[in-house]
Amino acid sequence: MAKGGFGGNQGNMMKRAQKMQQEFMKLQQELEAAKYEGTAGGGAVKAVLMGTREFESVTIDPEAVDPDDIEMLQDMIVAAVNAALKASDDATSASMGKLQAGFNF
Repeated sequence: MAKGGFGGNQGNMMKRAQKMQQEFMKLQQELEAAKYEGTAGGGAVKAVLMGTREFESVTIDPEAVDPDDIEMLQDMIVAAVNAALKASDDATSASMGKLQAGFNF
């Protein structure tokens, strides 16, 4: 068999797979170390999500608390949490897209 035949291609594929795995692990660590923030009500409610998808905090501006309209506050909390989740998902998708582009998928 000529040099660089199937055996050489298989070796290159293995190297690429190992490199991709290393890049994926690095990316995963970066994403887990990041924090994502979502706000609602013009910043009256802020939710901070860690890259591990656990919430670090929810901050509520005291002026956003109206005892006669608890429903609005609840809606703002849900909106802030969903915004933080979306920020996390967007960051993950963008990073995975870059990783895939780097390996010509």
